[in-house]
Amino acid sequence: MFEMMKSGGYLMLPLLVASVLALAIILERAWTLRRRRVSPPQLLSQVWKQLQAGDMNADQLRLLQAGSPLGSLLAAGLINARHGRELTKESIEDAATPVVHEMERYLTLLGTLAMISPLLGLLGTVIGIIDAFLVVTAGGISDPTALAGGISKALVTTAGGIFVAIPAMIMHRYYLRHIQSLMVSMEQQAVKLVDMLHGDREVDVADSQRRGAGA
Repeated sequence: MFEMMKSGGYLMLPLLVASVLALAIILERAWTLRRRRVSPPQLLSQVWKQLQAGDMNADQLRLLQAGSPLGSLLAAGLINARHGRELTKESIEDAATPVVHEMERYLTLLGTLAMISPLLGLLGTVIGIIDAFLVVTAGGISDPTALAGGISKALVTTAGGIFVAIPAMIMHRYYLRHIQSLMVSMEQQAVKLVDMLHGDREVDVADSQRRGAGA
């Protein structure tokens, strides 16, 4: 493997760095975007029980807000509940913007790596072909080893760029879709809390939590 990478020339170094970065981002986002961490399945029922018991104070709101992305949306709704149903929903929508931004952290870089890796491989291909033609121009095909080196560089860098790009692109698209799914589920639960606070919905917290966990 090392010899193959070495045969690809100096452009294999940025491809190696890109592969390490892409893998690190994929693993970090897999841990951070776990559904149970982002949207704890029993959080809405716990919040509702605290409200009914009168235990929801400023300290509990701060803990709720810092505990999870769903908690941040619920806390925003609770803080502004006294201002009416519509303003409460608007506050939840405003709180959702930084939540989405945080959940999409590093995904721009992952998408960039998916785009530039094939270009780096293509650049290596061009350089390898140029080297091969220079060998032919300088001495014909009397030195097949040098000619093969240029061709090898062209093939290895192309393969390296595609090898990095494919999983990076797949995971980039997967995480974007996963975040959309999480946000839909969280906003639904936050709106249910608002409706329950203003008496517009029958309280069926357990059923709503099951649907949120299965989304």
